[in-house]
Amino acid sequence: MKKRRGYIVAGNWKMNKTAAEAVELARGVVREWGNAAGVEVVLCPPFTALEAVARILKDSPVLLGAQNMHPAGSGAYTGEVSAQMLRSFQVSHVILGHSERREYFAESDAFINEKVLTALGNGLKPILCVGETLPQRDQGDTLGVVDAQVRGGLKQVTGEEAENLVIAYEPIWAIGTGKTATPRMAQEVHASIRGILVDLFGSALADKIRIQYGGSMKPGNAAELLLQPDIDGGLIGGASLEVESFTGIIEAAKAR
Repeated sequence: MKKRRGYIVAGNWKMNKTAAEAVELARGVVREWGNAAGVEVVLCPPFTALEAVARILKDSPVLLGAQNMHPAGSGAYTGEVSAQMLRSFQVSHVILGHSERREYFAESDAFINEKVLTALGNGLKPILCVGETLPQRDQGDTLGVVDAQVRGGLKQVTGEEAENLVIAYEPIWAIGTGKTATPRMAQEVHASIRGILVDLFGSALADKIRIQYGGSMKPGNAAELLLQPDIDGGLIGGASLEVESFTGIIEAAKAR
């Protein structure tokens, strides 16, 4: 099943890298891993670097992603960008519902769902992020929280559209903390997400949708995590900011 789905490794650079620094990092990834056969690689720089990175990636198989978007096509939304704006830079993927957007900007499942539907309607592939806080895990609420976020984020998504989805499970307590869910813990949640997708879209389609792990994946733990049957790649934060660490994770995915 793993080979049929293939791996997807996406670098979420968050609010890091000037345009010049982003170009240097993108060039390094393309140079070291521009022929990532069997692994889909996506770079998600900040908005200010999208155009510059798009030029670097133009003739390579490495794809360009964005970190967020607004569901409206245009209007009085200061500081926001639309799906059409992203498409003008040949963006293929967009991260939606990241835990930092949920926490710092109070984004609800309903608002994230609007974004997912807009992205799909404009030919963008959403990377829908879901995950629990440490208190929620300690209280045994992990699977319930993730279930609500997945179902809330995917309301009204059709089976035809679902083929373009990526889900990223990011245990919030493991983001930027150096802590990582054990492969067994991560697989339990990924398997639960796969079950939700079966319920929503049927088993054949659910088996095609890739589910990334997004909690402090690094070269040192990537191989063991990627061996799990329902972990289909990584949404990489800190480790994506250096060429060597990011390509080390891609290498681990290629070797599986």
